[in-house]
Amino acid sequence: MLFTILDFLSHGLANTSWVGLLVYFMVVTQLTIFSVTLYLHRSQAHRGVDFHPVLAHFFRFWSWLTTAMITKEWVAIHRKHHAHCETVDDPHSPVVHGIKKLLLDGVGLYQNARRDRSITEKYGRGTPDDWIERHLYAAHEGWGPTLMMFINIALFGVSGIVIWALQMIWIPFWAAGVVNGLGHWWGYRNFETTDAATNLTPWGFFIGGEELHNNHHAFPSSAKFSLRRFEFDIGWAAIRLFERLGLAKVLRVAPSLDIRPNIALPDAETLKAVITHRFQVMTDYFRNVISPTVREEAAHAGASLRDLPRRLRRALINEGRWLDGHARERLAQWIHERPTTATVMEFRRRLHAVLESRGADNLAEGLKEWCHAAEASGIRTLAEFAARLKGYRLAPAHA
Repeated sequence: MLFTILDFLSHGLANTSWVGLLVYFMVVTQLTIFSVTLYLHRSQAHRGVDFHPVLAHFFRFWSWLTTAMITKEWVAIHRKHHAHCETVDDPHSPVVHGIKKLLLDGVGLYQNARRDRSITEKYGRGTPDDWIERHLYAAHEGWGPTLMMFINIALFGVSGIVIWALQMIWIPFWAAGVVNGLGHWWGYRNFETTDAATNLTPWGFFIGGEELHNNHHAFPSSAKFSLRRFEFDIGWAAIRLFERLGLAKVLRVAPSLDIRPNIALPDAETLKAVITHRFQVMTDYFRNVISPTVREEAAHAGASLRDLPRRLRRALINEGRWLDGHARERLAQWIHERPTTATVMEFRRRLHAVLESRGADNLAEGLKEWCHAAEASGIRTLAEFAARLKGYRLAPAHA
């Protein structure tokens, strides 16, 4: 009898090898990642996809079981993050709180935000409010992880406690720390968004596609995070599988951009594309106007771009928005000493103002005036960009 009890405590009901333990751990943690990225994030927070009620409730149950997170609270905090990104009102910005704080105590910032009930009430609308949500998930959030611990112990004995502990830190580390922290601090950017969001890698396997964070901030309501040919979003692959099984309905996907040649003036198609792809416009401007202008001007003067540190050269894309005061002054002085670069940077400011104008009529008139001035500037790259901009149009999104 004693041997049986000790054997159960050592190996549990599953009595599996370390390989079995590893497989179990990877499966349950990936289910948790999918519950967060597919259900909480893409479906509930941004309404990019709807899931069959059975699948949606499984995701809701699994997130309660393995994270103790409440749908309404998570959604509200995330929506506020988008509404006030990189400001003091952002619940978890490394720009405000520092990268160390996010990596080591991102979950603390989440807990502080969830205690502010005004956030939940303002940003958590439209989330589940049924009997089981009110009387079990929201009322007893701690019961889920406790039940998970007993399940793990029953299956694997003492080893189950280790698995449970790792499960409990999985989302706090990867979501609160890596995505919310590194995803706004380090990586590459496809789009010059108004925040500091980055893509951590072009291949979103490990944390459900959340690695493509800059893409998400450019098109928040898109159910698909991969937007370039070399990028992969495992969360989108799962959504397509569920769609084929009749368990998901995709509501929104970011439309791709097409360029029409020989368009004389910005038209209705141009306006639609510019409104949708306003971040792409500014990114294209940096790549096609600012960068080649800086290189050409440096070559003409016999100077080297190494005179300006790489960090400052990269900051030209947003005029040093994320630089400290001293670095911003240095960049401004560097621009001032280069007349052509100063001109294209001034055109950048004017273009940004046009894109921020309210009303279709104001936008249309502003674009026409800007394109006319750009083509008359005598700067080749600027004129070529204006011709390209007039030809913008939306193309059907490709899955």
